[in-house]
Amino acid sequence: MNIVSTLSATMEDFRLNLGGTELKPLVIGGMGVNISTKALALEAARLGGIGHVSDAMLPDVTDRLFSTHFTALKAKFFRHLAGLGFKLGMNFDTIDIARHTRRYVEDVMSAKTGPGLVFINVMEKLTMNDPLKTLKARLNAALDAGIDGISLSAGLHTSSFAMMEENPRFRDAKLGIVVSSARALNIFLRRTAKTNRLPDFVVVEGPLAGGHLGFGMNWSEFSLPSIVDEVLAFLKSANLSIPVIAGGGVFSGTDGVRLLERGAAGVQVATRFTVSKESGLPDPVKQVYFNAEAEDVVVNGISPTGYPMRMLRQSPAICSNAKPQCEAYGYLLDKGDCQYLRAYREQVAADPSVKAPCIAEKTCLCHQMRNFKLWTCGATTHRLKETSVKLPDGTWWTPPAEAIFNDYMTGRNDEVMHPTLEDAMASK
Repeated sequence: MNIVSTLSATMEDFRLNLGGTELKPLVIGGMGVNISTKALALEAARLGGIGHVSDAMLPDVTDRLFSTHFTALKAKFFRHLAGLGFKLGMNFDTIDIARHTRRYVEDVMSAKTGPGLVFINVMEKLTMNDPLKTLKARLNAALDAGIDGISLSAGLHTSSFAMMEENPRFRDAKLGIVVSSARALNIFLRRTAKTNRLPDFVVVEGPLAGGHLGFGMNWSEFSLPSIVDEVLAFLKSANLSIPVIAGGGVFSGTDGVRLLERGAAGVQVATRFTVSKESGLPDPVKQVYFNAEAEDVVVNGISPTGYPMRMLRQSPAICSNAKPQCEAYGYLLDKGDCQYLRAYREQVAADPSVKAPCIAEKTCLCHQMRNFKLWTCGATTHRLKETSVKLPDGTWWTPPAEAIFNDYMTGRNDEVMHPTLEDAMASK
């Protein structure tokens, strides 16, 4: 299409086909920890798209939702390992992990309506002091609980298909991989070839996405369109027909149309839904997102995963003095240690007189994400105010997910919805 036709087209002119299931080509990404709530994922499915929940720190999420006691019991059981030493014996009970995953996913899927699908985002980088056993438990429990599909993220996942191969739903559920290059996709396909099962979709996540990035600190040298072209060319050369879903910086329906015309089968979005009514972010934090300016959005290296991370510079997690919370959480422990625990230990050793040192280079990701103190965001967060209106009390209106979804699907000419105060008040 030419420029004029691109601007006049809408995402409603396209459909995403996954294994014979026809869907609207809009995917809401899986934002942890419970920012992508059950309500948000179900709304996407009801409207005919794909919604995600996240399995990040899911046992702790189920504690809050169902009044279970996984976190408290874990903290009590491992209190003898408190302090800044190595946590080699601090292992998660995989039976408990699977039980909490099943409970959460079953609760989500039991309420699903509409023609769309609900997927779960599973991060390989949640090492949990035993990466292989814990990941296998999480993946298979989600399948057992009836999830429609799994997006494998934050890692190459070279063993994940093999971990699910014996599950009765391995060839039934929609399974996909999140990559930021054709090289990463090639590695995944080669390492999983022995399972005789291709992914049902590939999510190409570009450098403008929120949270962890699949790039180094040279992320600005890359672009989503060029990576999409690279992945599509690779699939064509390998004679593979796998739908590609493009995400990262897609703010309007027209942004989506450009990617769909480029050959993507669908687009993945998240930033605009962080401030939706259904989002799990606390309302005061949503207001911070609305008020953010372009210079407030930063990429830094404070995540102990080793990946660069995009967030708001006002995040309380930056230069925090929070003590490591491994007894209660410890989701990033690997061989008894993590980068934040190490940084805190080194800071205390350097100056024992400081009782609560500011750790500038890393943050306790588990503690900060669980308490909504690390405000991850996409590169277009400063534009959120364009999609809202201030209410009489001075706060920004939080739009329902349905309104955002429909604006993506019907928007044209690079326009986004501009609600009036009357519209906002009528929807409250």
